[in-house]
Amino acid sequence: MPDESYSASYAAAGVDITAGYKAVELMKGHIARTAIPGVLGGIGGFGGLFEPDLTGMAHPVLISGTDGVGTKLKVAQYLDKHDTIGVDCVAMCVNDVVCAGAKPLIFLDYIACGKNIPERIAAIVAGVAEGCVQAGCALVGGETAEHPGVMDPDDYDLAGFTVGVVDKSKILDNAKTAPGDVLLALPSSGVHSNGFSLVRRVFSLDERPEILDRHFDELGATLGEALLAPTRIYVKTVLALAEAVAVKGVSHITGGGFYENIPRSIPEGLAVRIEKAAVKTPPIFGLIQRTGDIPERDMFNTFNMGVGMTVTVAAADADRALALLRANGEEAYVLGAVASGGERVQLV
Repeated sequence: MPDESYSASYAAAGVDITAGYKAVELMKGHIARTAIPGVLGGIGGFGGLFEPDLTGMAHPVLISGTDGVGTKLKVAQYLDKHDTIGVDCVAMCVNDVVCAGAKPLIFLDYIACGKNIPERIAAIVAGVAEGCVQAGCALVGGETAEHPGVMDPDDYDLAGFTVGVVDKSKILDNAKTAPGDVLLALPSSGVHSNGFSLVRRVFSLDERPEILDRHFDELGATLGEALLAPTRIYVKTVLALAEAVAVKGVSHITGGGFYENIPRSIPEGLAVRIEKAAVKTPPIFGLIQRTGDIPERDMFNTFNMGVGMTVTVAAADADRALALLRANGEEAYVLGAVASGGERVQLV
């Protein structure tokens, strides 16, 4: 930690440069876990260097994605538990790019905070690193910015950015989707990282955060534990499936739930027909719906309802796809089927 870089004037304004140095030292071990072939140098430069191995790709295409965690961050802050929220940040980005069949290569994070508390920043980055390990990409850089006077000392925001690659001939573009194709569900771990503004209102979390410590028998956990469960990362599973089966479309079920996201993987003029009884919905969603007296359509139009990702395959490939998904640790199941015309998402 270079003493010559300390600025008493800047510290008096609320920014402690030396805290940033300490945070970097604490996070180095976490970052090292994410190293994959292609990483050049270490952190500390002005940019992260990565040399991709494009062997075997006839026409490589880069795909990028960026996202944040949203107000789920408030749950982490109320519980003073910061080591999993980074997994959510990675998941929100890499689960998007894999919908095109791309393998994520690199990840960068950005943390804005009211006060740089090195141990807390390192805990956040530990979660980011864990997410990168799960996705098979490298954490090649990032930024922490102290915003005194703009953010409260205990407040922070977290966002991320990923770049992946896919051979142009293997891009998943839904062009071959047809009526009769089958929609498979990959279960979520819970609420994931969307709808938390509604969750916070339903449980009045901002007025009574102590409810997060309350144990609910139907959840088998405290409310805080259930809500803070990190978003599942589906990258390795989907890539393995796409190598073995003709995947026609993939949807990451995020904000907007079924009604906004599933149509993004289905061509115009087609729809999906889903029996509500087929949806395996975890108890946390029933608790949210009852507590907030939320209409069923609003639930399916806000939350993932237990389905983190959908995959479309031909009916003839469904059994094989399910077997492959289950062999990769996903308790996948048939969610519905592609149909002609009508409302884009038909829940019956």
